[in-house]
Amino acid sequence: MKSFFGKSVYKGIVLGPVVVLKQNDFQVKRKKIEDADAEIARLEQAGNQAKEQLQRLYDKALKEVGEASAAIFEVHQMMLEDEDYLDAIHNLIQTEGVNAEYAVAVTGDNFSEMFASMDDEYMKARAADVKDISNRLIRVLSGEEEVDFRSMTPSVIVADDLSPSETVQMDKEKILAFVTVHGSTNSHTAILARMMNIPALIGVPMDLDEIQTGMRAVVDGFDGKVTFEPDEELCNQTLHRMEKEKEKLQLLQTLKGKENITADGRKINIYANIGSVGDVGYVLENDAGGIGLFRSEFLYLGKSDFPTEEEQFLAYKQVLQTMAGKKVIIRTLDIGADKQVDYFNLGQEDNPAMGYRAIRICLKQPEIFKTQLRALLRAAVFGNLSIMYPMIISTEEVTRIYEIVDEVKKELEAEQIPYKVPEQGIMIETPAAVMISDELAEMVDFFSIGTNDLTQYTLAIDRQNAKLDDFYNPHHKAILKMIQMVTDNAHKHGKWVGICGELGADLELTEQFVRMGIDELSVSPSMVLRLRKVIREMKCD
Repeated sequence: MKSFFGKSVYKGIVLGPVVVLKQNDFQVKRKKIEDADAEIARLEQAGNQAKEQLQRLYDKALKEVGEASAAIFEVHQMMLEDEDYLDAIHNLIQTEGVNAEYAVAVTGDNFSEMFASMDDEYMKARAADVKDISNRLIRVLSGEEEVDFRSMTPSVIVADDLSPSETVQMDKEKILAFVTVHGSTNSHTAILARMMNIPALIGVPMDLDEIQTGMRAVVDGFDGKVTFEPDEELCNQTLHRMEKEKEKLQLLQTLKGKENITADGRKINIYANIGSVGDVGYVLENDAGGIGLFRSEFLYLGKSDFPTEEEQFLAYKQVLQTMAGKKVIIRTLDIGADKQVDYFNLGQEDNPAMGYRAIRICLKQPEIFKTQLRALLRAAVFGNLSIMYPMIISTEEVTRIYEIVDEVKKELEAEQIPYKVPEQGIMIETPAAVMISDELAEMVDFFSIGTNDLTQYTLAIDRQNAKLDDFYNPHHKAILKMIQMVTDNAHKHGKWVGICGELGADLELTEQFVRMGIDELSVSPSMVLRLRKVIREMKCD
């Protein structure tokens, strides 16, 4: 029995088996081989295994996000059978007498560079696909076992760290808890844990080489503690505490169907934040009044190419239809900073949190923006959609956004495609937007305050830097004064204002937000009923 302490990002307690996700850097070494035929046979076996993996991914994607989004895995299967690609690998093995891993790595780099240099946009996009399938082949050849989240039993995921693109591909039904060596309390892994209502610890000083898949672990989010191979006494105590937590959750279930009204009659809308189509189930399960933040960038993560207009349209349409007339606020893509995607070719930045990201990408590369806007306007016909633009710092940006929306309207009209221009709002997450919120309120339909970034930029603290967690104070007077200023300016112009950052779920501030005049709070689905309980017991007069 060995215990470690870390920082808790969601309180809860579980006991279960461990699955260790280890990151390999795949620094492929060139090795001399004697038997080229045996090496080619090993390559063929790895290719078959890789195709089986891709088929499983295709089946999962087909079920969860539809045929259009799943098609990429079919493309990758076909590319693994491409004669030119395989001939080049075979040739290297035979003529230079090198190991299959090295031959795949060299061929992958060569083909990727070749595609990237072509003029045709479709062929350029294949560069990322070649890299992807080559990396998959190398992983199989290197003996790395791919975790099949579909077939594994519910487990505690233990890792060095988890990127947004890794978490978005996980089967959430099979995850009991997250435990990572690195990470920040404001990372997307932490946000996902809160959405899923599962305990999570970050900054745990454990040696992953000493922890094996199949071990048992107790993850205690209340004490910020993980214990591997717990003894019988701790297991029994944990099972008893888990039963108590289950009883508390059952009591919250009695609030389903109740209104979010304070004891003195003030109504607050409680919506939920999600990151994928599959998360809508959590929204309905927790009885949220709508979706206050659909992080559309998660449609771009974990892919090797831009999602098409049709892929996006089908995803947005599915969410709107499932929500059956309830409000769905979709944020346009917020790529950049901690959400890096290779095929965007954003390059390295010294300070990505304050760099080329979100609406800045959309305005500098309007072809990407237009694809998403076309999908959104088409989907708006099928439900109660609102569009929200992130990282706004000026009225000029809003003016330019509306110009691009007008261009999209004209395109759709010319093509005789049904569309609707929905409610359009902006995120207030920069001090600049706060200071000109009176002018911005005249231009948009609503404000949603993104407290995560607003805190980061106001306090000059990188929220992804775990060393600064002790300095990161979202309760800072400056933040609360900014929220009040934004709320007052919105109401002065007859516009509603909400909070969609993590602060919206901070029950210590709920009463203060209601007194400020906040109209809507959008939180992780698991916090909806807890928030409703606090609001219904509150009296503001």
